[in-house]
Amino acid sequence: MALLTARNLSLGYDGQTIVEGLNFTVNAGDYLCIVGENGSGKTTLMKTILRLQEPLGGEIVIGGGLKRSEIGYLPQQTIVQKDFPASVREIVLSGCLSRSGLRPFYNKEEKRLAEENMRRTDILPLADRCYRDLSGGQQQRVLLARALCATRRILLLDEPAASLDPIVTAEMYSLISGLNKEGITIIMISHDITAAVTYADHILHIGKEIFFGTKEEYLESSAGRFFLQEKPVGSGETDAAVQSGEASQEGGGENV
Repeated sequence: MALLTARNLSLGYDGQTIVEGLNFTVNAGDYLCIVGENGSGKTTLMKTILRLQEPLGGEIVIGGGLKRSEIGYLPQQTIVQKDFPASVREIVLSGCLSRSGLRPFYNKEEKRLAEENMRRTDILPLADRCYRDLSGGQQQRVLLARALCATRRILLLDEPAASLDPIVTAEMYSLISGLNKEGITIIMISHDITAAVTYADHILHIGKEIFFGTKEEYLESSAGRFFLQEKPVGSGETDAAVQSGEASQEGGGENV
């Protein structure tokens, strides 16, 4: 069942085209990683999916009964957001705002949902802590729990492991993989190409060359071979994170 389909999509801003001719489909249960060079339009694509900006051409079709209000979103953090003076519980609960409408309070079901998602992301013991006092990895889990309060179907993640150390990065990727195994569709932007081909089942590569297909097809494509040559498997922090993540998966790493 197709939840999202891009047809001949052109992206950009101020009338300037960044990328054009994008065609891809995201089905229920997919794990799609969006990769490509810096400035290739990855974040612009995510903002377009969320209707934070309009495409320059083509269209994005939402299907499968999915409502735009049901899309959970984890954006890149800013310095201001990292210093936000609210409790973990308050931030996670704010993910229910699309459900509560104009009601000025959270009901029992929303409070139960927030607690469930704090438990899923292993931050329930931190519920009464101030968000700005947490580590970077803990803050990302809080924002992930918040995004989960907005959806049971699809998550959009923009560089969820950016600036995290290798062990915490591996834990975050393993947690996201576990959510996908539970049935949540994942669309994730990542600069970590090795992690992308480890965890995702489909790859969208945008930039000078455009590719969309399975990760196996990507590994055989010219775009995949070129990109992986630049970031070879077996070297650097990226691969330490992936290897740690694989070890977690083999040992039941869904419960991070």
